[in-house]
Amino acid sequence: MIALKQLTLARAGKPLIEGADLQIHPGWRVGLIGANGAGKSSLFALLAGELHPEKGDLLLPPSWIIARVRQETPALPDAALDFVLEGDAELTQLERDIAAAEQAGVACDGEHLAHLHARYGDIGGYSARARAAEVLHGLGFVEADFARPVAEFSGGWRVRLNLARALFCRADLLLLDEPTNHLDLDAVLWLEGWLKNTPATLLLISHDRDFLDAVVGRVLAIEQQRLTLYSGGYSDYEAARAERLAAQQATFVAQQRRIAHLNRFIERFKAKATKARQAQSRIKALARMETVAAAHVDSPFSFVFSTPDNLPDPLLVVHQGATGYGGRTLLSGLELTLRPGCRIGLLGRNGAGKSTLIKLLAGELPLMAGEKKEAKALSIGYFAQHQLEQLRPDESPLQHLLRQEPKTPEQALRDYLGGFDFRGDMASGPTANFSGGEKSRLALALLLRRQPNLLLLDEPTNHLDLEMREALCLALQDYPGGVVLVSHDRHLLRAATDELWKVSDGQAAPFEGDLDDYAIWLNACRNAEKTAPSPGGNAAPEPQKNERRQQRAIETAARQERLQRRRPLLKELEALEKQLATLNADAQTLATALLDPALYSPDANRQTLTTLLHRQRERQETLDAAELRWLELHAALEHLPELER
Repeated sequence: MIALKQLTLARAGKPLIEGADLQIHPGWRVGLIGANGAGKSSLFALLAGELHPEKGDLLLPPSWIIARVRQETPALPDAALDFVLEGDAELTQLERDIAAAEQAGVACDGEHLAHLHARYGDIGGYSARARAAEVLHGLGFVEADFARPVAEFSGGWRVRLNLARALFCRADLLLLDEPTNHLDLDAVLWLEGWLKNTPATLLLISHDRDFLDAVVGRVLAIEQQRLTLYSGGYSDYEAARAERLAAQQATFVAQQRRIAHLNRFIERFKAKATKARQAQSRIKALARMETVAAAHVDSPFSFVFSTPDNLPDPLLVVHQGATGYGGRTLLSGLELTLRPGCRIGLLGRNGAGKSTLIKLLAGELPLMAGEKKEAKALSIGYFAQHQLEQLRPDESPLQHLLRQEPKTPEQALRDYLGGFDFRGDMASGPTANFSGGEKSRLALALLLRRQPNLLLLDEPTNHLDLEMREALCLALQDYPGGVVLVSHDRHLLRAATDELWKVSDGQAAPFEGDLDDYAIWLNACRNAEKTAPSPGGNAAPEPQKNERRQQRAIETAARQERLQRRRPLLKELEALEKQLATLNADAQTLATALLDPALYSPDANRQTLTTLLHRQRERQETLDAAELRWLELHAALEHLPELER
């Protein structure tokens, strides 16, 4: 068990956590959340023994093995599979000891060698290579990568190797800091399933709400230098926090009324001899009162995408297009028309060509066949992680913007940067020491300032925290231009895209389903790979093959039937949600108009008031009917699995 007792943690003299009392029991899966700089990584360093508390105690079983993803990986000559196997220190040492004992030959103590082999079997040594290969496969590596030296992999793939090494370790405590960064959606879904089954105690830092909801059973929040433990996933935490803040705000309002009442009494009677004692008692009561702070939930991010100067229709058309690298075609037969207001999310397995398609649309890859027609007024905003390297480390966010817009007043640029939480010294300081999330925010701010009418976003949420992701999601919903998005953040895909395209087998086409159906498809692909006969292996008997084919056909037909029944409901639900947003906005506008005192003056035109009231009643009736239908659709979707059984 992990226990924190009146623990205070500070970094560089800045208090991060104060007076923490907490217990985390073996086998718990806990999501650690908090604002950037709140102390999440410092708490991990404390648990790993890299930091010490300022006050209080941290109690951790001394025998526990702690696994943590290293931030850097040197350019090692070791093969990728061997690098992962070395994550289990005891396994590696046993292999060395067994090899040394066997090399000693007759001089070897047979009983000692037997004990070594017994322990090796107990910890799963004979299946270790298969387990390590399974982890590598799950994280997107192919079998040909297993023998490649670590030094040959790029930075992002080395991060995956570090993650694979930590997952392979038979740890008692697993510390994962943003493990989904540098992963695509299929690897995220695999990791989600793996973590749900790990016997280790898990502490997880993540800004992916769907991932947290699926994996953790508790949320540990760092808020105002306090640690608070909530039961459930991230959605449960949000609901509980909202309830707590509402209660705090109600208490604050009631206390402010009480304070105002006491102050009025003191002001009225403190000079009167007959009331002086009562006034003094109230002064003491005020001094003893523990002030409740007003609830504060505002996000530091507030921005919208400016409306582009031109919105040609169509923006871009690809007809029978093909593209690839080095003369090798990766995608062909591309048929794609991008219009203002389109919202396309690209799905596909690692290496299928999602980023390749984005680069073709952005003009970074040539068209090898077919046609690509761009509108004359097309203005592309392309975001990819490699563009963070184009930021100038010696320049501030303000200087970056001034280079783009030298004639714009500085205050206007500062106001714009403030919406991305670059305020004060941060707006005018160099970007050299910015975190990955801060660099991503700055790159997005620079991109959106150019007012593009087509956004091409390749994993824009890497390193972004939950508040910034939500702000980006809301801004994308109101953006009038076209959007093509690659992301492993399922919440962003669900909320900011209207249609999904699957990139697979060298093709890109609309995907007839939702993200849950895509997860089913991915799982089917993995199962097919596992059951595929190895080259030179014995094939299954023909009757067994036929039985499996029939079973797969039945499962495919069932999935197609489910899709056919879900699709019209989902489309109606999508249209209804847009209608509800419009109806609610109209209802709010009418309610605001009816608050005008001039409508109720003796000289007012009664017809105007009557018209407004009539419109409000009609709008409310329409809204009630739409909300009822929304509930009916959700109920129908929830009952679909029961009907299929």
